[in-house]
Amino acid sequence: MPLLEPTLRQDGPTLTGGTAPVVEPATGRTLATVDLAAPADVAEAAVRARAAQQGWALASHTERAAVLRRAGDLFTAHAAELRDWLVRESGSIPGKADFELHVAAQECYEAAALASRPAGQVLPSEAPRLSFTRRVPVGVVGVIAPFNAPLILSVRSVAPALALGNSVLLKPDRRTAVCGGLALAAVFAEAGLPAGLLQVLPGGAEAGAAVVADPLVRVVSFTGSTASGRAVGELGGRHLKRLHLELGGNSALVVLRDADVEAAVAQASWGSFFHQGQICMTTGRHLVHASLYDEYVERLAARAESLAVGDPYRRQVHLGPLIDRTQLERVHALVEASIGQGAKAVAGGTHEGLFYRPTVLVGVGDDTPAYAEEVFGPVAPVRSFATEDEAVALATAGPYGLSLGIVTRDAARGLELAGRIPTGIAHVNDQTVNDEAVAPFGGVAASGTGVRFGGESNLDAFTELRWTTLRSGPAGHPF
Repeated sequence: MPLLEPTLRQDGPTLTGGTAPVVEPATGRTLATVDLAAPADVAEAAVRARAAQQGWALASHTERAAVLRRAGDLFTAHAAELRDWLVRESGSIPGKADFELHVAAQECYEAAALASRPAGQVLPSEAPRLSFTRRVPVGVVGVIAPFNAPLILSVRSVAPALALGNSVLLKPDRRTAVCGGLALAAVFAEAGLPAGLLQVLPGGAEAGAAVVADPLVRVVSFTGSTASGRAVGELGGRHLKRLHLELGGNSALVVLRDADVEAAVAQASWGSFFHQGQICMTTGRHLVHASLYDEYVERLAARAESLAVGDPYRRQVHLGPLIDRTQLERVHALVEASIGQGAKAVAGGTHEGLFYRPTVLVGVGDDTPAYAEEVFGPVAPVRSFATEDEAVALATAGPYGLSLGIVTRDAARGLELAGRIPTGIAHVNDQTVNDEAVAPFGGVAASGTGVRFGGESNLDAFTELRWTTLRSGPAGHPF
């Protein structure tokens, strides 16, 4: 039996927020129907999750690790089925779907290693006592994940949170409720995760707000736009929640004077057009030395024109569809507004349905909408600079600080330049879109709270550090 069949075959609504179709962006076809969570459902799920978590926290680290390892194996064992869902539900090309499945398995394996790592340290004390710290589970973790890389951006919080003894309320984007939610529930159930520890709650903003505000949820991991992150931060702050906010970006690729132009363009094309530009780390600003600018633009435009755009499930393409019409209208409005302010599209700028052509814009300035804002579409604005100081100033300008790429023949020089630009992630001789389960991940300024996911960084994200003392007998005090 396919992994997801029991999960999708529902005898009656289990959630009370109504239902929603799971739509294939490439064709508009309905692939399935899912139940949506209302705020009351979130409250009930939190009670179940808290009850289940207390026993899970007492389970041995070997038991928790075994579940995570089996989950990692299952992402590989069911890769064909899950790949098809990622391609059809999220508009991913097969290679991107395979990458998500690889990272999902690695996230589970890395999380399994965390289960035995929440150690503390012995502290000196002026009193006759043993003084030490220890890491303990936070309890119930809320995870709110977006549509663009639905599997990765859910599992990277779900897996370590579970491994460290927590339970999870997972609210995937309703547009990718299967890949970002129900698929995880099916995998972890088959892996032997006890019932109640992972509650999947597809829904909209009301369900997300209920997760953030619920008193049993102590930590919230949110991935999404900066605007939504501000709302989550404000609500969570009122409830004194610990918030991990991984938000939007407008990342710069800096091409220095000594760069190989063809190699730089190969990096740049991937950075701007991979998954239709619907990635927080997408290269949103191409900053190119003036001596290379004309050749760079010509080569990038030619590469953009050569890329195939279409249905990734039924033909081999480089770019699939944007997620929905709302996103299409936003991307096209930014491109049109930019052209209206004097920019020129030397490639793309057109679409058929949700299929947007990879677009290269020149003649952009500080206030050009597609240059100044996060587009979340396949749009590459290109701008020149004359000196490295100017490149630093341009790369630093703006509210975001997620990822940075620098292309140069002098790696040491690139590393020195990266140190001058505030950003959560930096790559020398690579573009801005990279991810590994072992690496810390997060942005600064409008790109997030600086909290890092990945590897041992998850210990800080999903445990509390508790000070504990032990005396051989009761302490005496003056009164």
